[in-house]
Amino acid sequence: MHERSLPASPNWYCSRCSDVNSSGLLGVGAKNNIFLIDVSAASCRVVGELVGHRDLVTGFSFCQHAGQSHICVSSSSDGSVHFWDSDSRSLIREEAAHQTSVTALHWSPVDKNLVVSGDEKGIVVCHWYNTGDIASFFPEPRTIFCLSCSPHTWSSVAVGYKDGMIVLIDVSKKGEVMHRLRGHDDEIHSLAWSSLIGEDPLYSRLEDNEGSMSAGDEKGCYLASGSKDQTVRIWSSAKGKGVMTLKLPFMKKRGSAVDPGVKERLWLHVHWPKGRSTQLVSSCFSGELVMWDLTRGGKQRWTLFGTSTEGQNHNRIVFNMSSVQLQDGRELLISTSMDREIKCWDLASLDCLWTLPTLGGFVYALTFSPVGVGCLALGVGDNMIRVWNTLTTQNQYDTRSFWQGIKSKVTALAWHPKKEGSLSFGTDDGKVGIYDVFSNKPPQVSSSYHRKTVYTLAWGPPVPPMSFGAAGTKPSYSLYSCAGEGVILQHDPTRLSGEASDIDKLIRDTNNIKHKLSPHTDLSWKPDGKVVAIGNEDGCIDVYEAPSLKLLCSIQQHHKIINVLRWHPDLSSPPELHCLLASGSSNAIVYIHDLGSIIENPPESPLVVTEPYRRLCGHTSKITGMAWSPHHDARLVTVSYDGTAQVWDVLQEAALSNYRGHVGYLLSVDWSPVDPDVVWTGGKDFTAQEWMVSKQEFTNPPKGKKSTDLKEKMKTNARQKKKNKKTSGAGGASPFEMNGESVKGQKASKGQELSGEDAEDEVSSTSSPLPPTDTFEPQRKTSAAAKSKEKAVFLDSTLLKKKKPRSMLPVSTSMDHRPKEDLLQDCITLASVRHSEAPPAGCVPGKGEHIHLGLFSDRQGLYRMFEAEEESHVEAGHYDSVVYLRLWSGDLEGALQLATEKGELNDHLLSIAPMAGFQVWSRAVEAYVKQLCLQEQYLKAASHLLSINKLYEAIDLLRSHKLYREVIALVKARLPADEPVLKELYTSWASVLEKDGHFSAAAKCYLAAGASFDAAKVIARKNDVSSLRTAATLARVSGEVALAQSLALRCAKDLAADQDWVRAQEVLSSQDSLLVHRLHLCVAELLTAMLADPSAVSAAPCVSSHSWASPDECHISFQDRVRDVWEEQFGVSCETGNHCPEALLQELKSVESPTQTTNIPLKQVVMYSSLHLTRVVLSWLSEDDRQLMKELWQAVAWFRDAGLFCVCTELCRLLFPDGDVKVFSKKHSKNLHHTEEEAKAAADSLQALVSYHRLYKHWWSSSTLIQNGFSHSAADTSPGEELRDGVINGGVSESEEMVSSTTKRFGELDFDASVLLSEPHAVCQAAQRSMKQIQERLAAMVLQHNRGQSGLLLPGEKESSASNQTSEAGETAGCQGRAGVGQRPEEPQETLLSLSSKMSEFQKQLADFPDTIKVYPRPDIVECCLVLLHICRSSSSVSESLQREAKDLLCKHGADLKASQQFVA
Repeated sequence: MHERSLPASPNWYCSRCSDVNSSGLLGVGAKNNIFLIDVSAASCRVVGELVGHRDLVTGFSFCQHAGQSHICVSSSSDGSVHFWDSDSRSLIREEAAHQTSVTALHWSPVDKNLVVSGDEKGIVVCHWYNTGDIASFFPEPRTIFCLSCSPHTWSSVAVGYKDGMIVLIDVSKKGEVMHRLRGHDDEIHSLAWSSLIGEDPLYSRLEDNEGSMSAGDEKGCYLASGSKDQTVRIWSSAKGKGVMTLKLPFMKKRGSAVDPGVKERLWLHVHWPKGRSTQLVSSCFSGELVMWDLTRGGKQRWTLFGTSTEGQNHNRIVFNMSSVQLQDGRELLISTSMDREIKCWDLASLDCLWTLPTLGGFVYALTFSPVGVGCLALGVGDNMIRVWNTLTTQNQYDTRSFWQGIKSKVTALAWHPKKEGSLSFGTDDGKVGIYDVFSNKPPQVSSSYHRKTVYTLAWGPPVPPMSFGAAGTKPSYSLYSCAGEGVILQHDPTRLSGEASDIDKLIRDTNNIKHKLSPHTDLSWKPDGKVVAIGNEDGCIDVYEAPSLKLLCSIQQHHKIINVLRWHPDLSSPPELHCLLASGSSNAIVYIHDLGSIIENPPESPLVVTEPYRRLCGHTSKITGMAWSPHHDARLVTVSYDGTAQVWDVLQEAALSNYRGHVGYLLSVDWSPVDPDVVWTGGKDFTAQEWMVSKQEFTNPPKGKKSTDLKEKMKTNARQKKKNKKTSGAGGASPFEMNGESVKGQKASKGQELSGEDAEDEVSSTSSPLPPTDTFEPQRKTSAAAKSKEKAVFLDSTLLKKKKPRSMLPVSTSMDHRPKEDLLQDCITLASVRHSEAPPAGCVPGKGEHIHLGLFSDRQGLYRMFEAEEESHVEAGHYDSVVYLRLWSGDLEGALQLATEKGELNDHLLSIAPMAGFQVWSRAVEAYVKQLCLQEQYLKAASHLLSINKLYEAIDLLRSHKLYREVIALVKARLPADEPVLKELYTSWASVLEKDGHFSAAAKCYLAAGASFDAAKVIARKNDVSSLRTAATLARVSGEVALAQSLALRCAKDLAADQDWVRAQEVLSSQDSLLVHRLHLCVAELLTAMLADPSAVSAAPCVSSHSWASPDECHISFQDRVRDVWEEQFGVSCETGNHCPEALLQELKSVESPTQTTNIPLKQVVMYSSLHLTRVVLSWLSEDDRQLMKELWQAVAWFRDAGLFCVCTELCRLLFPDGDVKVFSKKHSKNLHHTEEEAKAAADSLQALVSYHRLYKHWWSSSTLIQNGFSHSAADTSPGEELRDGVINGGVSESEEMVSSTTKRFGELDFDASVLLSEPHAVCQAAQRSMKQIQERLAAMVLQHNRGQSGLLLPGEKESSASNQTSEAGETAGCQGRAGVGQRPEEPQETLLSLSSKMSEFQKQLADFPDTIKVYPRPDIVECCLVLLHICRSSSSVSESLQREAKDLLCKHGADLKASQQFVA
């Protein structure tokens, strides 16, 4: 058959479209066929094809069982499944078990007779090869992408779906689902089972399986899956869950840039080589192949294929992989890719052994270089040029691809006759360019484009105007291009950017031609450059003499379009053969013309040649290409649409050899420049083939049935053409194109399939009917067209039949279909009516039986006929016809009235209504408006109201149907700007928009209506920072000052809550009246920054802050720093000016703060405390010491009441570094001396709180044991709670000796602790504790009583309810004693009445206390006494008098505590 060939590209986006059997035979699905390639030798070889599918091949699999490995199965997008014998290349059986496209296929590795297939509807079908039985299952209603049969259990099948689901089914149990494997997020591209049974432990990252090794299972088997989500997952089939996830490594693409549109594609195929339980092969992003080692982690987990030398990997995504172990021990991996290459890899070394290029389109052009021997160029329909060095011995497929600058099919090629490596090309989109195949530079492209496909390129001597000029400036060769529009352009190869010239002008001028030239279809320069032959669309061949292009002769033997012309080469052939011209057209006969005498002796006037020198007959279809042999005299090879290549002995008119290795018609041919016996051909089947003339079985083209069928088909086409010509005038189909090519206006040679049903055979056809969808739909449509090519011829005429319109005069028309005698009698009757004074009796034209005669009599008869026709139309419900009849008769008002009543008014009737008068037209418009409203065409209805000047009615119509945008546009265009309705419309629209959540649009409506306040409010409804800021700005610009301030303040507070201090200040700075709030935020920012110590508070991340807020100045008090910042940044000082402190303080007093509780977050506590601190500094500047002290106490009390002990301690240190509240500012020499009772009470309470924190600091510093016992780093834990849990209940101080042995001696207390021992406050605190204790006991008694009343207590429990009440109350009191420094439980005999009376006594006692004691409390006195007495045992820092005072207070108010016993005793 053929020696070498480049096969068609494997189909894309198929999960399993290639497979290799044990003997090294690779099967690849390409387009509708399967190519068989022998990969067992050192180099591959295409050995045959399996032809029979009617649509794209979507799956292929070999039977891997001994004795049956030559049997294979394939599936197609038409739903069929074919069984083949690869040895005999024959079809065994075809099955049509699927109704939709088959997307997955696999021959079971366990059962030699089982084949499983799945389609895009989710149906799984089992085929039994031996019996022909089939069984269908429907496990999941999802699109199947891939499936794989288990290599260990015949009934287990893994199915992968489009949505990322993987299902394990049991086909022996009617497709029962065993496991659903969830984990992938996108399409499952491939599934692969481990060839070894058992689940040995695999390496797994900690986040995968919470351990370093995944557990194994000897019963199951691992399954690998590859998905579009860029992960490979390993699954346990025994457990039904994932055990490992592999993320694809990202590798920067080496070499040239990649098309951005291609980068996004991903197809993740996985392959588990046989016998390798821990090694897995997968594809990667840009065509790389990766070997995974499942026992390792990190970068050691994967190894890249082809790293030994550059350029081994694919450069596009890989779709399929299959492996085989040959008898010589080599283990090979075969991969197919989008880069249209098939590669073979050695799994031992991971190196590429060989690469087989493939073709993704028709081979339109095929030509050998006249300078570079053996250099073959291929122009292919996949938008690429291949240059194949056919003489290399190391790599038989040494091919380079050129794609830069090419955006469509390459339809023509021509090598420069002298310059090596210079290759010109023409494309389907009319582009002409020149490539230097020995460089990586992009091509030079001519600036002159053809309007249609370029069919022919030829190098020849320049002709005017390009031949003018000096010898050094004009080119030695010009490039000529001929395209489908019938124009031949001459390009200057040295200046392709210049404009090309049309040679038709030169031909007309030289030969004085006035008529229009026939469109050109081909040209060929004689090798010596003296003459050029130009073929035309009308079948004529004109021969011109260079350089003036004088017409020598016109050859008129062909009667159809000229497809190809070739001159005999000069070389070493006899001179008498140099003037032989071969021509081929669409009439299947090759003519040879001997033009020697005409060329040698040019005639004065052009000659007409009507007889050929030789006639080569044998082809049964059009001639598409030809080539003279450079080794023989007068030997020619031709290719044709009959699918064969024919070698001729021209002088003998004898057929020597016929090649039939292609499937489909041939398009290109060339003779090998080095081997006289070798010819190369290319065609529709996407292949370029090398074959030897001497080895062909046949001599002549095929005859018999094929030729007979062709003649019948041509007859049918001729009849169809006549029909189409008749219907084309009425909008019918264009004339049928024989074999897909146009016979009119385009060349029927190399681009014919571009215009018709063969378009599916180009680039997109290599994709299967799987994703991407953008290429899927067009392909399916064109594929269907190709499949039903014959049917389309006959269906076109029926599909294009138009529906016959309804007759306006059906009754009278029906009278013309009566018998012939009646029709003849009508003629006599009509003659009598027209020529007799008295009509025949009973004959009234236009009425009764003579209704049809009304058309031929007078007007009254016509009116009578119209009345009868109207009655007929009314009965049939055809009121529109009645309207037109009345319109024809001149009764326009009646026609409009009827159309109004029946709702049949239309624009046409309305356009002619003014002919009946204004009133009639106005009524018709109003009726049409109502009709349009019923049809919900409100805009059209309003427009018609405007036509009768009813503007306000149109406005009401649009407004009632909420078409606000349109009605507002109408009002603004037609009414004055101050129209009240405009404001109403804006307001109504704003309400609707606000209700729907379109706040910005509603704000624009409010602004247009003059309601700026509402506009700002509606924008602020979203309540985010950007909306609030916009609303504040809008309100400020609109003059709504109060609202602007309120919104700006809200926005600033939200920003401050997120610690975005800079933006918060920016928002407030836009309004001068918000200065006091800027001061507040300044204090809050400083306070937050200075409290950001981890030991004080867990600080949240700060979004933005000012430079002056950095906590670097710690040698001054907080209030001094605030004052300094205010003076520097805000210009606020004690001096009266634009910013009076008294006025600012008065303004800030209006800002309320909530009641202090323990559930407020820390951020809010800081904001509330900073508010009081702002008032403190303003009071200081205003010299209001009374207000200063009260606000200072409030600022500290916020942290105390919130239970933030450590934060409160830090704040006290910042405010009073020396521990004395009287020393307010050293920097400004400010001391506080209060004489007013309330201020003095606040100062004493604050001093007590400061001393309380210093007391604990001293205690923690002096006692290592106690320090270890207390966790004082938590900001939300007060020491009072820890003390009551520890010291008071005896949990820390177990013995005095132990404490003494583990402590250190310190000096005296550095503060006055006497302020902590206040007798009045101790009495008040004791009363408060007693009241709280009684309240809890009362609550417990009420709860117990309610339980008894509701029957929740059992009968046995009711007897002891009284005792339980008191004991429960006592226990509650005991707990309270541990929680607060309380008293011992009361006697259990107390009743509800006695407790109530005690409560009244304590309430009266508390009421008698002064307000200063209750408003400004001190720290717990009993707690302070205990701490002081504990310090006394380990240190002499407490004076004797202070000890006695502490013991006295403890005896009076805390003697009943357990911790007090050791000190009281």
